[in-house]
Amino acid sequence: MRRQTIIMAMTAEKRPKKILIFSLVYLPRFVGGAEVAVKEITDRINPRLFSFEMISLSPDRDLPRRDRMGRILVHRLPAQGGLLWPMAKLLFPFRACVAAARLHRQEPFDAVWSIMANYAGFAALFFKLMHQKVPLLLSLQEGDPLPLTERKARFVWPLFRMIFTKADRIQAISSYLARWAGRMGARGEVVVVPNGVDVKKFRIQDSKSEIGEVRKVLGFGKSDRVVITVSRLVPKNGVGDLIKAMTFLPAEVKLVIVGDGPLLQNLQLTAYSLKLTDRVKFSGLVPPDKVPEYLAAADVFCRPSLSEGFGNAFIEAMAAGLPVVGTAVGGITDFLRDKETGLICVPSDPEDIARKIEILLKDREIRDYVVRNALKMVEQMYDWSFIAERMEEKVFPDIPNHPEGR
Repeated sequence: MRRQTIIMAMTAEKRPKKILIFSLVYLPRFVGGAEVAVKEITDRINPRLFSFEMISLSPDRDLPRRDRMGRILVHRLPAQGGLLWPMAKLLFPFRACVAAARLHRQEPFDAVWSIMANYAGFAALFFKLMHQKVPLLLSLQEGDPLPLTERKARFVWPLFRMIFTKADRIQAISSYLARWAGRMGARGEVVVVPNGVDVKKFRIQDSKSEIGEVRKVLGFGKSDRVVITVSRLVPKNGVGDLIKAMTFLPAEVKLVIVGDGPLLQNLQLTAYSLKLTDRVKFSGLVPPDKVPEYLAAADVFCRPSLSEGFGNAFIEAMAAGLPVVGTAVGGITDFLRDKETGLICVPSDPEDIARKIEILLKDREIRDYVVRNALKMVEQMYDWSFIAERMEEKVFPDIPNHPEGR
């Protein structure tokens, strides 16, 4: 009823609210949880209510400077990659603010929306300081450990805190990040709207030919039991602990690591030193549309994270019908309940990780119970269509109409 009221009130204004998004990077060059969330949400939000433009940084000079991706008109600021990329990121807040001011003069925006409190957050803050009447919306999508995030911002700490204090509304993807916003001094309303998943896309269990092909490519037989993790290969995701856990599991249990990152060589060396090269497969980056096939080919999903802002990979695994093992850290606790929607393991404890994986491999009753509960939860609370509705109702509903005139 509330959503219908919002739609009726806003469509009566004839003109959709115009929102400018600040995102440090975006599709198609960068595909992360935050970038996917922006696309999935904006694709589903009623275009009669809102229109979106974006300013983003792009090291790919083959991409057009101005391009429509889905329902977002993307303005790309060209930048050099490689060694010059750090400098490009440092300059982004200033370049993006100047570009936003120019666009705002041409046709004013009704709100600006920062994706994460990073360089994009500084760009949005600078714009807000120049245009006080334009609401600033902030989405917290941070996945790195928060102490590390704060340490990186220590030299500009007063400005960093202002991203939170000047935001008119903050959307956090987990209760964990919402509490962080409070500690950072947020004055506007803080609402929790998580990331989601395209449930239908991940339900492919009946596609036996695709599943068999994935197993064949990985070199696994029908009798092998497969554990999968989909992770950036960085310290906070605990992939090294997962590899070590394989030493406590039977030889027929294999591990597939989907993802890439700076720890790749170190993790490969770990597998080699533990004589696990025939049981641990590194698949590298897999196209997003192929990830459901890899999940469907596995028996258990595990990511023993040391830190997590939310953990989209867990939700996707649940949507694929996989039982999940994870740690009770950060945003994971919003959806992972021990022996209800998955099993919780102890962080940095390979033996306990193995123990929980083995339970799900051996105990069919527990496995079926957590899979059933998790899938029901995902369908009811985490489908992207539902998340887009929540954004309309909780984040965007009362944006003032044309705050600085047109």
